[in-house]
Amino acid sequence: MQLFKFDDNAITRWASFENINAAKGKGGKTNKGAKGYPYHVMQPGESVTLLNVKGAGVINRIWMTLDELFHKPEEMRAVKINIYWDGFDKPAVSAPIGDFFCAPLGKLVAFENELFASPEGRSFVCYIPMPYKKGAKVVITNESTNQSHRIFYDINFTELKKPDDNILYFHASWRRENPTTLGKDFEILPKISGKGKFIGSCVGVVTDKRNRGWWGEGEAKIYLDDDDKYPTLCGTGTEDYIATGWGQGVFINRFHGSLVSDDKEGLYSFYRFHIPDQVQFRKNCKVTIQQMGGVAKKEVKKMIADKVEIQPVLAIDGDGKQYNFLDDEAKFEDEMFKDDTWVNYYRKDDFCATAYYYLDSPE
Repeated sequence: MQLFKFDDNAITRWASFENINAAKGKGGKTNKGAKGYPYHVMQPGESVTLLNVKGAGVINRIWMTLDELFHKPEEMRAVKINIYWDGFDKPAVSAPIGDFFCAPLGKLVAFENELFASPEGRSFVCYIPMPYKKGAKVVITNESTNQSHRIFYDINFTELKKPDDNILYFHASWRRENPTTLGKDFEILPKISGKGKFIGSCVGVVTDKRNRGWWGEGEAKIYLDDDDKYPTLCGTGTEDYIATGWGQGVFINRFHGSLVSDDKEGLYSFYRFHIPDQVQFRKNCKVTIQQMGGVAKKEVKKMIADKVEIQPVLAIDGDGKQYNFLDDEAKFEDEMFKDDTWVNYYRKDDFCATAYYYLDSPE
């Protein structure tokens, strides 16, 4: 919407504990108009409905903060957000709160990108537009067994007098593998069916310290519309996918970034949003990233000797020539490959990801 144009179809609404139903002229009534109900104490095991509205509309912004959460990464994984569209019982969005808001390792830092923000590393903000035709419900659940949290929030949305029938519903799904499977790509988004758009993901990595060298040689792959063994879209490496190169430090850009890069602890988180380069699918979609690292041949030999579960796949000599080991694994021992030859190898680590996408189905 252009700022200087008035939209006759839109009615602005905010939901918070000071106006839980986002009703007209009903905000801030608690304590006779003084600050009376800014937060709710969410007990272990409790679910709190933050929004439950009927009719057509669009959620434009979600903000929230929870005390104690940022000092305990395990608690950030224990608090979950679910969002439901059009009265369906199955959520379209389901993820731990930190993972959903671009903090997949329980390490929230100050940042702002195109879709999310945390101005000082103490709050969660989401700007993803989320349209619906018949209703919307947002629920937060505290799955902790012993920790309560004060939750503050507001959800800014627009009621629509006339619904837009030509919409896609926002979805987000989270998954984790610890460890990943040797030689098998980690699925950022398992295969989903329908018509829609994959708009990106936020990924967290905890490396297995028995592995040596660089962890991020894996290529991102997007399988579109009945792709079988091989994808239509394929990148060249993990850091390449988020638009950097030759390793991965900390950087924050609008559509791609790396919020955590801790070589000492083996902790990394990064995001990539397909907004200028939209990824549309008409039948189905799957998104994966290879589990592959790289290091000198002598270090690979040490891992093999230590019985670390790895598999060499490719050598690159000093002239840049590439040699494939998957066709003949015996080539790895060839003396032509010196001990300082770079070798890419399949490895296993702890990967998690939240995938963001739009789909023509509300559930």
